[in-house]
Amino acid sequence: MKIAVIGTGLIGNQVVADLVTAGHEATGHSRSTGVDLLTGQGLDDAVRDADVVVDVTNSPTFDDASLDFFRTSVTNLLAAAEKAGVGHIVTLSIVGVDRVPEMAYYRAKTLQEDLVKAGSIPYSIVRATQFMEFVEPTMSWTTDGDVVRLPATPIQPITSAEVAAAVADAAANAPLNGTRNIAGPDVFTLDELGRITVEGTDRQVVTDDTAGLFAVINGDALLAPADAQLTSTHYRDWVRSK
Repeated sequence: MKIAVIGTGLIGNQVVADLVTAGHEATGHSRSTGVDLLTGQGLDDAVRDADVVVDVTNSPTFDDASLDFFRTSVTNLLAAAEKAGVGHIVTLSIVGVDRVPEMAYYRAKTLQEDLVKAGSIPYSIVRATQFMEFVEPTMSWTTDGDVVRLPATPIQPITSAEVAAAVADAAANAPLNGTRNIAGPDVFTLDELGRITVEGTDRQVVTDDTAGLFAVINGDALLAPADAQLTSTHYRDWVRSK
């Protein structure tokens, strides 16, 4: 199959590699390759003759501007894909986005999903829990010297490689016209993840339920539902391998 992957970041590059390894004709597209989802520049060429389009793009901000980003980008992508006769669109989203209306970025991701569902193209939505690679950046938002403040928000981390594999699998198969949830095998609170991450260093993690982006999340909103597919990589093993 010919598959156009929109987004060439952490996930997109791995999705392309997985699909090429599986024997598909997959190409990554982004602003660096001349494709701009907000203006539509280069989009028609990117999806021309594609059997499947994979959207792994991300908003550059997590604030209210992310709503406009996804509204415009998804509308432009769906229009180009429909014009090109694309038969399947795969969208990467996040477990629990519709359960956290307090967070603008999650409202934006919910809007993205809703636009894809309302479109005319058969679709698959892959919802993943938080990437293991994002734990350190998340910690950096609330770090002051050697002290890291983190809330006790339950998290079920997964590797980006496992997410990319699930997205590639969805792209290579028939449309779900529904949602597949994927998650790592273990549940931690975010402050626990922080302590595991800083083991052997001078940094100290302090529990602060007002700190950072995830402070607004209540309960187990970010944990995978019962029907989720669980992957095999444990966070402690992943950290040790780095």
